[in-house]
Amino acid sequence: MSDSFSLDVTVNGSIGDVIDKVTEALAAEKFGILTRIDVDATLKKKIDVDFRPYVILGACNPGLAHQALEAMPEIGLLLPCNVTVEETEPGKCLVRFINPQAMMSFQDLGKNETLQKVGKLAGESFARAAAALS
Repeated sequence: MSDSFSLDVTVNGSIGDVIDKVTEALAAEKFGILTRIDVDATLKKKIDVDFRPYVILGACNPGLAHQALEAMPEIGLLLPCNVTVEETEPGKCLVRFINPQAMMSFQDLGKNETLQKVGKLAGESFARAAAALS
């Protein structure tokens, strides 16, 4: 993964189908989905705004999360790793994976060897999951 903020991939299919594909690709990398936020439904309910289909998935690899939390408990503020799925046009979705390596380099986090290792491993997993969607 590069130093950019996210890894983006366009996937053909409905948002529901693409979320299923993303979930499967992440599961193959030992990541589970802890949270799901339907942004469009939330915005409609809370402020009566129509928004394109947009979902935030909170992905977690328990082993990597444990290592990171042992190294620095406050890293929980940055967990889980987010993946967004948004419908850009009918039958086409943009999937964005956060770059864990860049995230673990934020300010003093970059000085912690364990966090750097965890970020690298998570980033490699996300890159493989993204490639599986292509």
